[in-house]
Amino acid sequence: MTIDYHVHLEEGPYSSRWLERTSQALEFFQPVDATSQGSKEEMTFQLQRLTERVQNGCYSEEWLDLYLQQAKQLGLREVGIVDHLYRFKETRAYFERFMKLDDSEIGQLQRYWLDRVMTENIDTFVSAIQRAKEKWHREGIALKLGIEADYFISGEMELTSLLADHPWDYVIGSVHFVDGWGFDNPQTEHLFKPMNPQALQENYERFFMTVENMIQSKLFDVVAHLDNFKVFNYQVEDQAFLKVWYERIAQALTSTQTATEINAGLYYRYPVKEMCPGPRFLQTLLDYGVIFTISSDAHFPDDLGKYTFANTDLLKSHGVQSIVSFEQRIKKFIEI
Repeated sequence: MTIDYHVHLEEGPYSSRWLERTSQALEFFQPVDATSQGSKEEMTFQLQRLTERVQNGCYSEEWLDLYLQQAKQLGLREVGIVDHLYRFKETRAYFERFMKLDDSEIGQLQRYWLDRVMTENIDTFVSAIQRAKEKWHREGIALKLGIEADYFISGEMELTSLLADHPWDYVIGSVHFVDGWGFDNPQTEHLFKPMNPQALQENYERFFMTVENMIQSKLFDVVAHLDNFKVFNYQVEDQAFLKVWYERIAQALTSTQTATEINAGLYYRYPVKEMCPGPRFLQTLLDYGVIFTISSDAHFPDDLGKYTFANTDLLKSHGVQSIVSFEQRIKKFIEI
């Protein structure tokens, strides 16, 4: 048995690709009869099902039930559902302060993105997960309420205020922006291409510096995908540079007793095709005794649990005996 502590219910922008991927998820749980495939009747059924999904929204009991179904099928012990802080309208001022949203090309792309992902209300999300906890408990699975909060240097006070007054079981910290640039947004991937090795390394350094500051802020129970600047497979070749930063981040995690995760999302959803952290970084974290949780980083119910058992076994093979979970922000350890 294992856990999956980084699971999302939805993500925009709402494109034709989003509709296709949502349809695939629905088909995974409710396959169409083979005899009707390719028929007009099948198309009508698919459209009706998608319409209901869009109208009911990602916090509906029907959508959550698909995650529960998958968790039961896999035999997961605990599942933590989170949403990105940038999904919530109440956080707009925070992101407008730190994101590049001017009239430049990147600013326009990022404003387009923010306007299309920031569609929800935080209280609606919290209420939906809290209501679902009892149902999941009856099915033998502990459902946890989490939030994934973007960290920006000098934004600690504002972020503290945004996170206050909600019954989080845990708070995940993550870095998706360097100097206001959302580097993991496919719309802005092209900004990597003109970077020479020195410029790329300088950006990695700013990313790692932000990660280190995030950990030292002590705002978070878990810090996510520690090396996700590699998302589009633009890699630094200087291993000595990476070693220094791997050790600095490991030291920050151990000194603050902050957990991190093995995150599978980059492996199955992005060009880098590597777990987060990568092998060398993972070994450094293990050498320093960092504590871990396990994460699929799923954004659809059929991705819940992806590689969580494999990554649990990987930790076991390195001598790790327990992984961490949380309740009301109190750390607990689960033997593996």
